[in-house]
Amino acid sequence: MLSVFDSVCIIVGIIIGAGIYETAPLIASCMGTGLATLAIWLLGGLIALAGALNYSELATTYPRQGGDYVYLTRAFGRPMGFLFGWTQLVIIRPGDIALMAFIFGRYGSTLYSFAYSKIVYAISAIVVLSLINMLSVRQTKWTQNALTVIKIVGLGGLITAGLWAPYDGPAELPVTEAGAIPLALILVLYTFGGWNEMAYVAAEVKQPQRNISRALVLGTLVVTILYLLVNGAFLNALGYSGVATSEAVATETIAGVFSQNAGRFISILICISTLGAVNGLIFTGARISYALGTEHQFFGLLGRWHSRFGTPIWALILQGGLALGIIGFAGSFLDTILYTAPVVWVFFLGTCLSVWILRRKDRRAERGYKVPLYPVPTLVFGAACVFMLYSSVVYALRQKPAGFCIAAGCFLLGGIVYAITQQKTD
Repeated sequence: MLSVFDSVCIIVGIIIGAGIYETAPLIASCMGTGLATLAIWLLGGLIALAGALNYSELATTYPRQGGDYVYLTRAFGRPMGFLFGWTQLVIIRPGDIALMAFIFGRYGSTLYSFAYSKIVYAISAIVVLSLINMLSVRQTKWTQNALTVIKIVGLGGLITAGLWAPYDGPAELPVTEAGAIPLALILVLYTFGGWNEMAYVAAEVKQPQRNISRALVLGTLVVTILYLLVNGAFLNALGYSGVATSEAVATETIAGVFSQNAGRFISILICISTLGAVNGLIFTGARISYALGTEHQFFGLLGRWHSRFGTPIWALILQGGLALGIIGFAGSFLDTILYTAPVVWVFFLGTCLSVWILRRKDRRAERGYKVPLYPVPTLVFGAACVFMLYSSVVYALRQKPAGFCIAAGCFLLGGIVYAITQQKTD
């Protein structure tokens, strides 16, 4: 069973991957000033916190594996739950795992390179961590706790170096993309992605009525504080325009402290961060497939819990296989993954509406935790979902219409699969 500490480590481990190092300069370039940059990160944390409060009520009321799958099914019916499980199963979750594994492979190759090292490292990360997840929850949580603690210690070193470093960056220069707030918020919330993951393993948390809400809120707050400190360190060490124009912001931030070892230090830190994200995604993602298998006979094999190891072993095998398949065909598939945000925000909006619907539809359910100041956090998160859905659709259609069409096609295919499988089971 998972304690509050275990649960927070899962949340922090998933959220803080390598995204912060990739998106920080892009977000700064969109905002125009250092203060505005910190403000958009704080806004992202507040939106994530509003979402966490809503998920806390749902997860404590329905403490089962599957998270959104359970809430969407109860609120909107089996078809909506199936579509969520389907998109997570075939594209979103294995794609996220593969993406983090690729980043691990890229930075691992800077430490020790050989023929096809990037692919070998990426595949090894998925295989090894999937096997650990198959063995037992105990090994999995120990692995996640260790990776998360090391990651936070490393971030602490980066923050300390950046905040103590004397500013010697380039002079302040105008940035051409200032004011692109919608794009900046898309990138911020992408970097915050994962704060809701605790809901997927709610049934494995000790004293869920009390600890799930604590883990969701505490994990989100920890990440928000770390992100603000990291960006503050970047801005202090490099200045606003130095961050906005940087191609290796973390390396440049600590270069004055660690000199020639800066690149190696950052590579190790990012490798640990990505491993923590991969492990957390594997752990929680398999629980979504497991929930799909328990509810739909056609996918029944995924809903089997191994009697000896106490894990959803078949869900882990399929998830790992799909992630490896994405790595094998990443030349065209990763571009599609980058533009699946509209699908993600559709389901976030649906889960937000589930809070309101289930309060009326399921009045007798015992709610160990209720959204404070309801309905304000629900309205705030719902409005953010609508804005992000609109912004991500517009961005995808402008930048990569083919990728958006493929993602939409996969979504529609889920409806067809549901109709066919329901006919066979009726």
